[in-house]
Amino acid sequence: MVMLSLFEIAALLLALSALFGLINHVVLKLPHTIGLLLMALVASISLLVLEKFFPTLGLTDTMQAAIGQIDFYSTVMEGMLAFLLFAGALHVDIEFLADQKWPIGLMATVGVLISTFIVGTGFWYLASLFGINIPYVWALVFGALISPTDPVAVLSLLKSINLPATLEAKIGGESLFNDGVGVVVFTIVVAIAVGTGGDHGSVGIVDIAELFVVEALGGALLGLVTGWIAYRAMATMDEYTLEVLISLGVVAATYAIALRLHLSGPIAVVVAGLLVGNRGVRIGMTEETQKHLFAFWELIDEILNSVLFLLIGLEILILSIDPTHGWLAVASILLVLIGRFAAVSIPIQFLSHWLKFTKGAIPVLTWGGLRGGISVALVLSLPEGEHKPLLLTVTYAVVLFSVIVQGLTVRSVINRTVDPTLL
Repeated sequence: MVMLSLFEIAALLLALSALFGLINHVVLKLPHTIGLLLMALVASISLLVLEKFFPTLGLTDTMQAAIGQIDFYSTVMEGMLAFLLFAGALHVDIEFLADQKWPIGLMATVGVLISTFIVGTGFWYLASLFGINIPYVWALVFGALISPTDPVAVLSLLKSINLPATLEAKIGGESLFNDGVGVVVFTIVVAIAVGTGGDHGSVGIVDIAELFVVEALGGALLGLVTGWIAYRAMATMDEYTLEVLISLGVVAATYAIALRLHLSGPIAVVVAGLLVGNRGVRIGMTEETQKHLFAFWELIDEILNSVLFLLIGLEILILSIDPTHGWLAVASILLVLIGRFAAVSIPIQFLSHWLKFTKGAIPVLTWGGLRGGISVALVLSLPEGEHKPLLLTVTYAVVLFSVIVQGLTVRSVINRTVDPTLL
């Protein structure tokens, strides 16, 4: 078995992304990220089958060793995510976002909590029906890690479909913020599950409230400060290369500071990105700078998206998937959709007394709420234990269904439910 260096692993991932991207563009013609994930998944399964018949080849061992050297959680949550979220927030019109603040805010907070409890409770009952004994709090862990929609998957999807502006603002804005809230909820539930925190080895209401407020609001405040510094610095010059460098530095520094201070890094970089992409564009950038800055971040977004979805497909080479949990995984896909429907419909029905919503908003927001790399990263971050293989199998199944099936059929849902004159 050949061990690869860090540079060789990076080269392998970039080369495979380029190769699979080319094949998809010429042959499959699927949305770029979905095509990459599908081909990586097929290639991974083919390697595993090949290993059964030709165990002496060593090719599968080499790939498993290479993928095994990658810490998926750190790569996504402490590396890629900061840049992907900033790139996504940079293109969001803050006026549209402010106009939809109530539905976005409720879906990203109350909606995540509703889904967490519905999915967690349902998963606990389903597991018992299949003869699997899992403590209720660990079922809630699954609810917490699978409830937030994945901003990377959702924003990638929005590039390939046409939606009314208000509906696009809702689904995109919610995805940018609910992952930050979801990570905080996940952290709290895992702390309860493993029995840490509090003076007596348990997590109390005060601990939960403090963690939620400090992480979420602290992250937003940090993003406001660093975003303001960034666009004020950009306003003092007309040098696009330096301004692009400033944007890079702000993303990395904001996320690093947030991690060090135990604040929400995702929320911090989203807020900073919104400030730079809106306020910064209006008062701190020339047309030339805007063109180069947005082109740079679009390129960063495409490259990291490609590598991330490739990695999701390749992870099956090293994941401890238990096929005996297959039927529970299938049932959980429907359960997660039910949780998502409740997380969307309850806030919308409540707000519909005061606000007008686009026809078809609930089915589109439900079916378009994709799960992706963040859920996989969170389940991989769980401490080793008897429940992790089950949660890993079910989470991976839900993510694959979400990205591939929902991602490929959401256009059909839009065409069936949204007024065509608005498209």
